[in-house]
Amino acid sequence: MPVTTITLQLVTLFAAAFGAATILPFQSEVVFVGLQLAGQIGIGWLILVASIGNVLGAVVNYVLGRGIERFRHRRWFPASEAQLDRAQRWYGRWGVWTLLLSWAPFGDAFTVVAGMMRTPVWLFVLLVTLAKTGRYAALAWATAAASG
Repeated sequence: MPVTTITLQLVTLFAAAFGAATILPFQSEVVFVGLQLAGQIGIGWLILVASIGNVLGAVVNYVLGRGIERFRHRRWFPASEAQLDRAQRWYGRWGVWTLLLSWAPFGDAFTVVAGMMRTPVWLFVLLVTLAKTGRYAALAWATAAASG
């Protein structure tokens, strides 16, 4: 079975959305908007594929958070002690509801902290899915409105 252009585009969108949800510096919005404007793939498929990729990327952060605490005092650790303490205090104050901000640029930190704080997986996935799917739906709507 040959790989079609649409399949390749969806795989690219999935990979961009996955990477954008991890601690890596990816941006999926450009890929999403480009594919939406090209008009070859239905908007429902774009939202679905981007959301699944983005949620799975957040799950990677969650898993990292579950095991990362044991490395927090190492020199190579990517966050300072103060940054970690601040994130944990924020999460402790606002709790799982911070995961509704997981779509925002700083939201990746919340997904890592959710793992560190042992948030139940089902609740994590539910809130992150709502947030990230909502973001892609809003992006699709804004793109459609701007492009006429």
